[in-house]
Amino acid sequence: MVLTFYKTSVFLLVMTLVSGCAFIGCGFHETNHPYEGVIQEPPVNAYYLYAKAHLKIIRKDVDQAIEIMQQALVLDPESVYLKKEMAVFWLLEKNHENALHLIDEVLTVQPDDVEALILSGRIRQSLDRKEPAIDAYSKAITLDPSKENLYLQLGRLYLDQQDWDKAESVYEQLVERFPGSYAGYFFLGRISATNGENKKAISYFEKTLELEPQLVESRFELALLYEADGDYKKAATVYNEVLKQNHKNIQARMALGKNYYLQKMYAEADQVLSALGRMSLSDPMVIRTLVRDYIDVRNFEDAGIIVEGMLSGAPNSSDLLYLSGITLDGLGEQKEAIDQFKKVEPDSRFFQNAVIHAALLHQELDQNKAAIAFLLQAIEKDPQDPEFRLYLGSFYEQVEDYENAEKELRAGLELDQKHARLYFRLGVIYDKQGLKDDSIAAMQKVLVLDPENANALNYLGYTYADMGIKLDEAEKMIRRALEKKPGDGYITDSLAWVYYKKEQYDKALPLLELAASLVPDDPIVKEHLGDVYSKLGMKQKALQSYQQSIESGNTDKASVIKKIRLLKQ
Repeated sequence: MVLTFYKTSVFLLVMTLVSGCAFIGCGFHETNHPYEGVIQEPPVNAYYLYAKAHLKIIRKDVDQAIEIMQQALVLDPESVYLKKEMAVFWLLEKNHENALHLIDEVLTVQPDDVEALILSGRIRQSLDRKEPAIDAYSKAITLDPSKENLYLQLGRLYLDQQDWDKAESVYEQLVERFPGSYAGYFFLGRISATNGENKKAISYFEKTLELEPQLVESRFELALLYEADGDYKKAATVYNEVLKQNHKNIQARMALGKNYYLQKMYAEADQVLSALGRMSLSDPMVIRTLVRDYIDVRNFEDAGIIVEGMLSGAPNSSDLLYLSGITLDGLGEQKEAIDQFKKVEPDSRFFQNAVIHAALLHQELDQNKAAIAFLLQAIEKDPQDPEFRLYLGSFYEQVEDYENAEKELRAGLELDQKHARLYFRLGVIYDKQGLKDDSIAAMQKVLVLDPENANALNYLGYTYADMGIKLDEAEKMIRRALEKKPGDGYITDSLAWVYYKKEQYDKALPLLELAASLVPDDPIVKEHLGDVYSKLGMKQKALQSYQQSIESGNTDKASVIKKIRLLKQ
């Protein structure tokens, strides 16, 4: 039999998916019947099971509801309505594929079923199948243009695809049919701003605020457009309007302070930003907002203005000093950044980051000795941090002081015996001292602690290959490393070197040519390529690769020159 009772419930379920309603089946209300236990159970049919399933949904027992609905579908397998209801139940379980299968069955029978089309679009959107979702929503709108939220869903899909023209067309249809849709005007403003049509965008955002004065997002968009047009006074007015609505709005305070600074209203800027700096000492959201809105998006110029102003209100704030260093580094002012990092106190959450960042900047400025001295000072302040030992060992390695490098790395391992990166660096130090067995043992320890460490897999595999031992094991290791880092030129070179050692030169050649294209300035890769060319009798190419290896700074220049001489003879 086929169910023919009213369809109000499905409509509510569909609109829940479109509009974001929190709970499906809210049209049903469970009551305690005064004659419960006296009235006989109704006969079991699809309608009865459907109603029983909805009661389970009200009680949030989705698994039971699905089981009961499946029984209903057995009794009435052709019911389009039940299939739509069941699809919604599957969505509650986040089983999108099962839901989609049922909706596709419905659309096969009733291709113009608007509710099914909406569900189809929603499911495909969740599965990131944008084109079919667009087709479903577009057809649903054509059949029933009265559903406001469908335009928003369709427009969002076009925005995701950066198809501004189609998105704009959808939102224009939306505001034409629903003149009170402030969301439609908002997105039209966003699209116009993206297209560089600032005046048009301003008019849309102003319309949005006319319809919804409390919409803070529109005010920020409007203020940014005013600033882009050089009208800082209008922008300041907008920021102040936001602060009238909510005087604690951190974004508006930061933007207003920066705005006053750009207007050269330095006293006003200092008043706003210094107060924000003091506020940051007790409210963690201030720092989070600064990082999210300015640092993370690399807007260092504006971040610099804001941080400097905030420091006037909290000059000893380690948080602000650290962010000042990050900002100065982003602006290319490394020496000033180092100075700020060095002011961060040991009790700060950013102390470790500040120390390491400052040390790396010293290295970037070719000041390895200064980096070492600074790390030694940091260790005096916090002797229990193994990361400081790791970086100090690396800097000693840079200046070829392997004895001190080993000493610091071992000291780090005394603090943390499960620190894989300390073992890795120690293995490299042993290798540079010619202690192959110790290097291998250290790398094996890394892989015990971190079996999928691509660098250790590659290093150990290449070491075996270079020594001409355990070549099959080396190949497996390097292949695993390449799975973790596909397209890595150095790991590709390592795999080629395994084949070279296996005398499989035809296999080694394409890999080495690929490695040379991925890391064109690496002297070892060029030397390896020359070795393979030589084995394959490609004399001119071998000579060319050897010469390129020397020009790229091969540290064993004498060995390469010897290969060139032998090849010429």
